[in-house]
Amino acid sequence: MTRQKEPHRPLELDPARVMRGDRPHYGIIDIGSNSVRLLVYDQLGRAPLPRFNEKSLARLAEGLPETGVIAADGFRRTVEAARRFRANAEAMGVAKLDVTATEAIRRATNGKDLVAAIAAEAGLTVRILSGAEEARYAALGVISGFFRPVGAVGDMGGGSLEVAEAIDDRVGDAWTSLPLGALPVEALLAEGYEVAKRRVDDLLRTGLKASFARPTFYPVGGGWRALAKAHIEAVGAPVKAVHGYAVETPVIRAFAKTIARMAPAKLLGMPGVSTRRARTLPSAALALDRVLKRLAPDKVIFSALGLREGLLYSQLDEAERYLDPLVEGAQLIGLPHARVPAFAPELAAWTADLFPNEKPHDTRLRVAVCALSDIAWRDAVDLRAEESFRRLLQFPFIGVDHAERVFVAAAVHARYAGRADAPWLTPAIDLITPALQRRAQILGRVIQLAYRFSGVVPAVLASARLRLDPDCVRLEVSPAARAPDSEVVVDRLRWLAAAIGAKRTEIVVRDDAGRSR
Repeated sequence: MTRQKEPHRPLELDPARVMRGDRPHYGIIDIGSNSVRLLVYDQLGRAPLPRFNEKSLARLAEGLPETGVIAADGFRRTVEAARRFRANAEAMGVAKLDVTATEAIRRATNGKDLVAAIAAEAGLTVRILSGAEEARYAALGVISGFFRPVGAVGDMGGGSLEVAEAIDDRVGDAWTSLPLGALPVEALLAEGYEVAKRRVDDLLRTGLKASFARPTFYPVGGGWRALAKAHIEAVGAPVKAVHGYAVETPVIRAFAKTIARMAPAKLLGMPGVSTRRARTLPSAALALDRVLKRLAPDKVIFSALGLREGLLYSQLDEAERYLDPLVEGAQLIGLPHARVPAFAPELAAWTADLFPNEKPHDTRLRVAVCALSDIAWRDAVDLRAEESFRRLLQFPFIGVDHAERVFVAAAVHARYAGRADAPWLTPAIDLITPALQRRAQILGRVIQLAYRFSGVVPAVLASARLRLDPDCVRLEVSPAARAPDSEVVVDRLRWLAAAIGAKRTEIVVRDDAGRSR
């Protein structure tokens, strides 16, 4: 068998491309079994940032199993929401607006009537997704949102549960769709917890093959995101972002079991549980617990990206799909706010040899830090380190887990002269090992030095060289740049030496042949 060529996965920073500003907004109206949602993204790109997110509760699947039709009230609310959302999208300058529908419209005998009504009254063409398409786009959402993920992907919507497999950059061939959405499971819970558990187990036993079992399970969907938020608050997790939140399976199962047995009224008093999610949270918890029992993964990693983002990702060309989502997001946020956007790519090149035998996984974090290294220059000097750390810790980056968030935030914190023992670093800093804490400190101190001696001039930085030896930190500069002899530069060099444990520092001028003099 011929081995496929490994695709090119560029990690370069490109200010000209990122800042050209000619990519229009992209929107999607997602007609689910429980709600109708409009999401507008800043662009149809590799690291899309949601700029508008609103939903209307239509509960199309309510009563559907008994009657086979979408009730008149849900029917009308859906049409009205579609009309209003189209007006919103047009007002925001959305260039492309996709409209998708899932389980409820698929199953209802009057589903096509609703599609026709939306076309007539809102002027929108609805694409009814099959179960296979739902599963595929949910898995693509996970692929778009993580660094080369491998595992089973479960997308629990209002009416159904789809399971597929993410295999690095592609979706596996196997998929399944089961009537285990929030509303049908809620109806089962009305008959009692034990009854519901048996019924769910029966459906999973026949519909979810053991071949889907993988060490990692990626839950997708609003109900499971809400469960993750509740768990984050319950355990006091230092990073509040749901995306990339990793939990060992026994831990999240124990929590889910507790939630599944609670009445919605009691859930309203729990931190992290919203009023609109309290009703269906027990059904989401029960479904997750039983799926995890069936597949027995080692860990669970929650994804904020799913079907909608998968549909967006599927429309990108191959070159853009292989851009790194963290690096793309970092430069989209960092470069437009930088004093000299061209300095960041020069900084990435200048730090490329900083850590010998650097793996691609580590390279992407370093490059992302370089892209974000000038985000706080407008802030008060005394606030830059702390505010940068707190902001980056919670920012909605994708392609990153909680520990990686901490590394990026800690490195930028050090770049702004933040102390390694600053009290606000705790407890988040404990998510990374002491070795990674040291690495982040060194990277931040190197970047701090680069900004100071170069005056944020790319050519000056490019003409210099930094040598880190166990006993000495040595900055070599060209004759044109002259030796930066200010006390501030010397101090920055000493701070870097302290971070690596070196006792001496040197600043030398190299001649045109690269020799020190």
